[in-house]
Amino acid sequence: MADVEMMEGDDALAPIKILIDELRNDDCQQRLKSVRRLMTISTALGPERTREELVPYLNEMAAEMEDEDEVLLAMAEELGNLIEHVGGNDHAHVLLLPLETLCAMEEALVRDKAVESLNKVAVVLPNAEETFVPLLRRLATGDYNSTRIAAAPLFATVYKRVSDASKTDMRQMFSQLCKDDIPMVRKAACSALGGLASELGASAVHTEVLPLFAKLAQDDQDSVRIVAVDNCVTLGKLLPPDKAQSLVFPVIRQLQQDKSWRVRYMVADHFNELCDTISKDVVEGEMAPGLVKLLKDAEAEVRTAAAFKVAGFCSKISVELALQQLLPCVRDLAVDSSQHVRAALASVIMGLAPVVGKSHTIEQLLPLFLALLKDDHHEARLNIISKLDAVSSVIGVECLAQSLLPAIIELAEDKQWRVRLAIIHHIPLLATQMGMKFFEERLSKMCITWLADSVYTIREAATENLKKLTEVFGVEWANLNVMPQVLEMCGHSNYLYRMTAISSLAVLGSVVGRDSLKGLLPAILSAAKDPVPNCRFNACKALQVLVPQLEPATLDSTVKPALQALSSDEDPDVKFFASKALNAAAA
Repeated sequence: MADVEMMEGDDALAPIKILIDELRNDDCQQRLKSVRRLMTISTALGPERTREELVPYLNEMAAEMEDEDEVLLAMAEELGNLIEHVGGNDHAHVLLLPLETLCAMEEALVRDKAVESLNKVAVVLPNAEETFVPLLRRLATGDYNSTRIAAAPLFATVYKRVSDASKTDMRQMFSQLCKDDIPMVRKAACSALGGLASELGASAVHTEVLPLFAKLAQDDQDSVRIVAVDNCVTLGKLLPPDKAQSLVFPVIRQLQQDKSWRVRYMVADHFNELCDTISKDVVEGEMAPGLVKLLKDAEAEVRTAAAFKVAGFCSKISVELALQQLLPCVRDLAVDSSQHVRAALASVIMGLAPVVGKSHTIEQLLPLFLALLKDDHHEARLNIISKLDAVSSVIGVECLAQSLLPAIIELAEDKQWRVRLAIIHHIPLLATQMGMKFFEERLSKMCITWLADSVYTIREAATENLKKLTEVFGVEWANLNVMPQVLEMCGHSNYLYRMTAISSLAVLGSVVGRDSLKGLLPAILSAAKDPVPNCRFNACKALQVLVPQLEPATLDSTVKPALQALSSDEDPDVKFFASKALNAAAA
C-alpha cells in the first residue's frame, strides 16, 4: 500500500502515516493498535483511497497473518464499521472480500466476528443478488469446514431480497449444510435453521425446514441435538398451535429422553419456553411428567436446570397437579446431595407461595423454607432470604414471624458475611410489613449490633439500614431507639467502631432534621479531636455532609472553627478533608 503523501509543512496526516506504517509492524501489539484505528485511517485517506488501497491491503494482511488471531479479530470487527468510510451503501460491497477471507479462519472468534460484520454489510447492500449471493455460494460450497460453518448464519440476512431462483438455490445450499459430513457444520446449520425459517414462507417451512429439523434432532452428535432444542422453541412459535403440537412436540418428547445429559440439560433450561408452544392440556398431560423426570435426573446439572423452572412451570398448570406431581420432587430437591441443586431450588421456591396459596404454603412449603434457611451451603440461604417478600405477602407477617423469623435472626449472625448482608438489605422491608411494635421486640437490637460487625461492608450497610428504618418509623422512633446507642458508640475504645458511629451520625443527620441534629453535632465535633487520624477525617467528612442542614449561626460559631483547626492538622488526609468541608461551608 502506498504511503500517505504529506504536503510540506502539513503535520495533520503525520499520525495517520504512523498508523499505516504500524499495520506492517513486526510487533503484534503495534499492529493491533493500528487496526483499532482503521476508521481514523480511512477518514484521513478518504473513501476512494480506502476502497482502492486500504481495503485490498487489509485483505492481504488477513491472508498472511493466520496465526495473529487477536489482530484478525479486531480487523473483523472494524471492517464492519467502515461502510460510511468506503463511500456508503453503494460501495459497501468492497468490504466483502477481506471479510470473506476472515471467514476462512480456523479460530471461531475471528470467524464469528467476521460473520457479524458481513451481516451488517449485507443489510445495506443495494444489490445483494449480484454481490452477496456469489460470496454465500463460495462459502457454503468451499472445501474448508470453516467457510461452510461461516456460511450458515448468513442465509437469513439476504433471503427476502433476492430472486426466486436464488432463493431456491439458497435453500438447496442450506439443505446441504444440514447434511454435511462434519458435525460442526451441521451444528452451525442447526443453529441458523430457526432464523432462516423465520424468513421463509409457510409452504417452505413445512416442506423443507421441518424435515431438516427432524433429521438434525436425531443427529448422532449430541452437539447438534443440543442446538435442536432452540429450534423447537423457534418453530413452535412460527407454526400454528395445532401444527406445532403435531410436528414439534414429538421432537420435544424425544429430546426430553435423550441419552446425552447435555441435551436433557438444554431441554430443562428451555422448559417453560417449550411449554409456551403447546396447549395447556398437553402441558399438564405430558410436560408435567417430563419435568418430574428431569427433576429426578441422575445428573445434578440437569436437576439444577430443571429446579430453576419449577415455579414458572407451576404457574402454567393447576394447583392440584402442582401439589400432586411437582411438590414431592420439590421436597426431594430441598435435601438433594448437590448444593447447586438446593441453591437453584432456593432461588425459586418462594415463587411457589403465590401459586399454591396460603394454606398449602403454611402446611407444605414452610418446612422446606426453614430447611433451606438452615442449609449448609450459604448460596441456598442467600437465595431464600432474597425472596422473603414473596412469602410474607401470601402468609402474612404474624405467620412469617412465628415460623421463619427465628431462623432469620439466627442468620443475622451467620459466619458468611454475605448472608448477614442479605439479611440487612431485607430489614427495611420486614420493618414495613411488621410494624414498629413488632419490630422493636424482635429486630431492633440486632440493627445496632451490626454496627460493631468485624466486616466493614456489614458496618457500612448497617449505617444505611438505620437511615432507611428512620424513614420507615420516623424521627421520633430514631431519637428513642437509635440515637442513644450510636452516640454511646462514639466513645467506644475501638477506633473502628468510633468511625462507624461517626458515619452513622452523618447518614442519620440527613434525615432527622435540624432539631435532632443539634443533639448529634457535639459528638461529631468531639470526634474532630480524636487521637486517631481516621476518626478525625471521618468527622470532617460528616461535617461536610451536614453543612446544608446546619444553621448559619451554628456553622460560624462551632463548625468552621473546628474545621479551621483541622485544616492545619499534622495528618495530610485530615487536612484534605477539612479543607473540602470548609469549602462546602463557605459555599
